[in-house]
Amino acid sequence: MARVTSSLSKAELELLQIFPEPVTFCLLYKASVHGYTAAAFHSKCDNQGPTLTVGFNNSGFVFGGYINRSYAQTGGYLADEKAFLFSFKRAEPQIKPLHIAVTNAANAFYDAANSGPNFGTNLVFLSNDGATIVSNPGEVYAFDGLALCGNDLNLTECEVYRVEPTGDILEKPWRTVQWGLEKKAQMMDFIRSYKPPINSVTQARILLIGPIGAGKSSFFNSINSTFRGHVTSQAIAGSSVSSLTKKFRTYSIKSGREGKLLPIILCDTMGLEETNNSGMDLEDICSIVNGHIPDRYQFNPSAPIQADTPGYIKAVQLKDKIHCVAFVIDACKVKLMSARMEEKLQAVRSKLNLLSVPQLVLLTKVDEACPVVAEDITNVYRSRFIQQKIHEVAARIGIPISCVVPVRNYSIDVDLDDNTDALLLNTVVQMLRFADNFFDDFGDVGYD
Repeated sequence: MARVTSSLSKAELELLQIFPEPVTFCLLYKASVHGYTAAAFHSKCDNQGPTLTVGFNNSGFVFGGYINRSYAQTGGYLADEKAFLFSFKRAEPQIKPLHIAVTNAANAFYDAANSGPNFGTNLVFLSNDGATIVSNPGEVYAFDGLALCGNDLNLTECEVYRVEPTGDILEKPWRTVQWGLEKKAQMMDFIRSYKPPINSVTQARILLIGPIGAGKSSFFNSINSTFRGHVTSQAIAGSSVSSLTKKFRTYSIKSGREGKLLPIILCDTMGLEETNNSGMDLEDICSIVNGHIPDRYQFNPSAPIQADTPGYIKAVQLKDKIHCVAFVIDACKVKLMSARMEEKLQAVRSKLNLLSVPQLVLLTKVDEACPVVAEDITNVYRSRFIQQKIHEVAARIGIPISCVVPVRNYSIDVDLDDNTDALLLNTVVQMLRFADNFFDDFGDVGYD
């Protein structure tokens, strides 16, 4: 799916720097793309920290409000002394924006599942799940409707941005990564020349597991792109409410169109879902890890594969097993991860630990989650926000921080980028090192 872009110009974004310190704006929600509903707004904006809501109308007004707390569908009024409303006209960029401070901080905003951005009921966006606002100046925010929006209550667009201090760029990266063509070439050579230390195994098998839409298929496409020399789309990828991957797929990668197969196989699965009898089943995951499920097996979420299921592989060799598992997690949705999904991921981890399978986490879409990373991927280990996300996902899944690696997939690009390649290749190198840890348990001899 194409990247969702801001309706604000660079000059207008600079005009909105009406904070005590410089900030960056990360677009979370765009009504024309995600829907003019309270549900769509909350699905994108809950638990994201401070946010700025921006409305647009045909009268040329850009207006909205800021809250210094997270939306969380609490069902009541929340206090915020730093909340404010703002407004300016697109035809008058030289005029300083109107700034309206909250006057009743105890009721700064109303946070409920059936309401869009709601500033003390004095200014309400997405009224009745539509492209309208309610402008009702009162005791929480005192303003003039004509000055705020020209009394034009019909929205042409509504956007919500996460607000982050620009100072959250670390002076030095907290992990050392080498960028550039030379390092990229070195990693590609390492991957091409890698050999599993077990005689009977020629390719390390890596299983990708994660929630729907996290980027599992896109990760394979991105690695394939790097070695093909152009952007590819072999695995079905995109955005959907249910898993686009319905079958178990094993993907080998060639070094170039006519090149040799690389010593790695990426295995793709259905996405994990919160509810039972939907998405990937825990028992099916165990069967994959143990080598019992064949390529292109059609999953049945209500009935995991059994020994008497057609296609079930009974005679398993070490080369058929999974040698490393990579959990794929969307950096934009770490805070939105439900308790059920967290429990499911931890249950998978427990099973994998019993099977002695090494695990790591791919934190995808780091460029969508953090604007400074979107601007320059080499900032990924200088972004305090991404560092916090890595710590957070490690804690929620129960995995060491050293086992979490950030990734940017090729999802909107038509050409390759050397630094994006470097980050992707570094991830593959980590996978092969983890696979070696698995092989270490079997010594230096073949396995029958």
